[in-house]
Formats: sequence, C-alpha cells, structure tokens
Amino acid sequence: MDEAAVRDRLRTVDDPELGDDIVSLGLVNDITVDGEQVDIDLALGAPYSPTESSIAGEIRELLVEEGLEPDLSASIPDRDDLTSEEQVLPNVKNVIAVSSGKGGVGKSTVAVNLAAGLSQLGARVGLFDADVYGPNVPRMVDADEPPMATEDETLVPPEKYGVKLMSMAFLTGKDDPVIWRGPMVHKIITQLTEDVEWGHLDYLIVDLPPGTGDTQLTMLQTMPVTGAVIVTTPQDVALDDARKGLEMFAEHDTIVLGIAENMSTFACPDCGSEHDIFDSGGGERFAEEHEMPFLGSIPLDPVVREGGDGGEPTILRADNDTADAFRTLTQNVANNTGIVQRRNVSQTRRNEAVSSDQ
Repeated sequence: MDEAAVRDRLRTVDDPELGDDIVSLGLVNDITVDGEQVDIDLALGAPYSPTESSIAGEIRELLVEEGLEPDLSASIPDRDDLTSEEQVLPNVKNVIAVSSGKGGVGKSTVAVNLAAGLSQLGARVGLFDADVYGPNVPRMVDADEPPMATEDETLVPPEKYGVKLMSMAFLTGKDDPVIWRGPMVHKIITQLTEDVEWGHLDYLIVDLPPGTGDTQLTMLQTMPVTGAVIVTTPQDVALDDARKGLEMFAEHDTIVLGIAENMSTFACPDCGSEHDIFDSGGGERFAEEHEMPFLGSIPLDPVVREGGDGGEPTILRADNDTADAFRTLTQNVANNTGIVQRRNVSQTRRNEAVSSDQ
C-alpha cells in the first residue's frame, strides 16, 4: 500500500466535532510508507483529550486491519515550525487560563483539579499560580518545597501529583502581604513565565487572580493563551462579574473554552434532600445565553473543601460523584482545546488552498 492508498483509507475517519473526515479537514500533516511500516503525523493539538485519543485509536485499528504497522505522531504546523527564539514557552503545547469575574467562586479549586485531572489522563502538565495577591495553590496540593535554581538562575519547579508547580507563595514569606503596583506585577509575571524550566508540557494551567486587572492583561499580552475557562457560581451576582471576564477575553481575541459552574446543588448526606444554596443552573444558562460551551457543574460538597485544605485534589478520589464531575469537566476542557487547535489548522489550510487556486 502506497501513500495515496493510505490517505484514501484515512478519508473514512471522521472528526466528530468538526464534522468532516480528517483528510478533507487538513489534519493529516505527513504520511511515510516503508513496507508495512506507516508513519503518520497528525494535526492533533490536545494530547489525551478523549476525542483525539478516539481519532488516533480509530486510525490504528483501520491500518492494522490492512496488515500495516502504524506509528502516529502529532504536531501543529504553524506553531511547531517556529524557532524557540520566536516563541514564548516554546515547549508548551497549550496554555489554558482559568479565570473568574469575582473572588470566592472556587477558581483555584477548579484550576488545581483540572491540572491534576489532565495529569491523571497521562498528559504532561504544569500549574502556574498567577494570583500574585492571594496564591493558594501550594496549600491546595500540599507542596511546600520551593523551586530550585540552576547555574543560569532559572527556576526548576517542584512537582506534585505529576504536575509541575510555580507560585508566588514559593517566593514570599508565608504570611507576607503582597503590595505591588501594575509595573511590578508585569515584571514578576514575565519572570515567572520565562525564567522557569517548565520543560515539555502538553498543558500549562494558569490560575489567574479574580477580576480583570493588571495580571490578566499581562498574561493575555505576553503568553500564547490557547483558551480560557471561566468559573462562576450559579447566582446572579457571580454571573454579572463573569460577563466582565467574558468581555475581557473578547477584547483580546482569546477563545473561551467554556463556562464551569462551581458550588452547584448540595446533596445533604443526613436528610437525603438536595438544596440549591447558591441557586442552580445559572452557569449553564449563562453559557447558553452567550453561545459558549458549558463544561459542567461541580456540586457544593464538603469533600472539595477537605481536599483543598488537606492538599489532595478531589479529582483523585475514586468512586466519588464530585470527583466524577471534575473528571467530566477536565475531559470537556481537553476536548474543547482540541477543537480550537484542529479548527485553526483546518481553516489555515483551506485558506492556503483557496489562495493557491487564485
């Protein structure tokens, strides 16, 4: 079987989210055939996302049935063709910002569980606690080991639950308040981004401070953000502030991967009844109103507080409904990240095809 025949077989593999076959979408970068060995490079940009794993599995099964030995790899052409000097975070495939319009909605909780969940899937993950005024991530993962410094004065992040960590909490005293103006915030965020040896990561989760201030603007202006997750609680007060975050990302042409609703229905373990303490369904209605993906609801559950205070992300628990809710959210974020990456590649290649025909 030659390259053309392999390509023809791949036309039977559909991308369920983009609605066409992977060849027509331009998601096949390269095919090399050497006897029974077939090397295929695919434009898949969200490692370990359920959809992309399913696409790769279908390709392997298809080619094995043809008596071939497939070896699959993945790369995003426009990004991976740039030199390291031309990129910020050149070894990081996806930067995902976790944001909220106001404090107290559990944004850091979502960021920590998302990072741990992606690592649990098998991805290489980093977690950057960019909330310079109230860094909580180290406590939430029980990490008190500071980063090491190399001879070149770069920082080597500590690792917990398979996630590389960086936080202002590592660099200041435990109870020291952080009182900085905008230019200082810009400088430290830049240093903590570029002077850290993140290594090769599939995902870098960035826990932003609440609101739409200097830190958010610095991140959006200096980092290659793939997409953002907006965290809210169901009540109208939180949703009003979530709209401000949505507008901020729109102004900076940053794609929103979806809306996550935290502190949803509380299931009382004593009486067996469910209580909508902060209302219910507000996040889903908000997502529908703004034509945004809804990533899922996280129940108001004491185990989340216990996990945060005890330094063990809830998503690591087995046989737990709230952990399952975090897992659903994680899979949706990964899948939506893949949609963004694949759609960009497909659109670019279709534009190139139109230009070449003119």
